[in-house]
Amino acid sequence: MFITLEGPDGSGKSTQTKWLLEQLKRDGFDAVFTREPGGTEISNQVRSILMNMKNKSMFPRTEILLFCSARAQLVEQIIKPSLVEGKIVISDRYADSTLAYQGYGHGFDLKTLTDLLNFTTGNLWPDLTFLLDLPAEKGLQRRISNRDEWNRMDDYQLEFHQRVREGYLKLAALQPDRWVVIDADKEAVSVGADIYRILLERLNSRSSQLS
Repeated sequence: MFITLEGPDGSGKSTQTKWLLEQLKRDGFDAVFTREPGGTEISNQVRSILMNMKNKSMFPRTEILLFCSARAQLVEQIIKPSLVEGKIVISDRYADSTLAYQGYGHGFDLKTLTDLLNFTTGNLWPDLTFLLDLPAEKGLQRRISNRDEWNRMDDYQLEFHQRVREGYLKLAALQPDRWVVIDADKEAVSVGADIYRILLERLNSRSSQLS
């Protein structure tokens, strides 16, 4: 099963994906964690280019292609082999981030991006996606308050991040069977409990269908 966590910057995805991995392993599931951009040695090198504040002159089209190059390596090297082995894969961001950030955020055509993403991933999309939703301004304030490293993507104008959040909600509305919207404007423990409860329900349902 392929599970992704998406959401605006500062919504708690990294915390929740790591916690989710721990819970699954505690309960005996064979699960692996990865993140975007990154997850492999090559993808991490691309990440350093994408996030570096020295690269603020990067054009959005360049940004799209770099994200896709990192993603293609991750899919072929980590995600696909893990799924073939029957493992649960949990990813902190995936292809939907491109639709939200570069599609809704930058205004690129969603159909063009979707075609590019299908090529990038070999048509691999998640079985289940959790959208950790909260207002963009709260997410950015969290990053500042937590003293997280401020990167080039964080540094876009607030209006950009607001469009991203709105885009995520639109994507979730278009595919309600895959997306689950989680209120991330709560304590992290409560958010994690909501995610794990829903995931276990999906896993049990999936197991029943296969048996």
